[in-house]
Amino acid sequence: MTLEEFSAGEQKTERMDKVGDALEEVLSKALSQRTITVGVYEAAKLLNVDPDNVVLCLLAADEDDDRDVALQIHFTLIQAFCCENDINILRVSNPGRLAELLLLESDASPAASEGAEQPPDLHCVLVTNPHSSQWKDPALSQLICFCRESRYMDQWVPVINLPER
Repeated sequence: MTLEEFSAGEQKTERMDKVGDALEEVLSKALSQRTITVGVYEAAKLLNVDPDNVVLCLLAADEDDDRDVALQIHFTLIQAFCCENDINILRVSNPGRLAELLLLESDASPAASEGAEQPPDLHCVLVTNPHSSQWKDPALSQLICFCRESRYMDQWVPVINLPER
């Protein structure tokens, strides 16, 4: 490996870390502002009713989910809809970290797991921006620019790995 290749790889890793940090910030703000929709079915309903206010779509899957044909069909349909409606899409490769960020990690105590309801579906997360102030949020602007740059390189659904804390 040459020095240039090493340096380019290091820059790419640093850039991906910044994108991951920006995504964490966007999710944190969306949670506090209640502008987040979680779940494939719930996302589909929102996309049907109000696609113009969706600014970001996250598709989260791990290696086991990649073998789930039904989920992959849902992903394909959501991706097509988002592309058709100019909605930025990111694929998150570590749904466990996404669950931590969304404060949806289930309690591991036996009492909680006995009668507990089904864990929330985190395979699709939508961030909406009802006030159209997306360009005032530097983290969201950074994500939108990253998605746009990825599309220019024919990577329509860039994959990011959220940084572990």
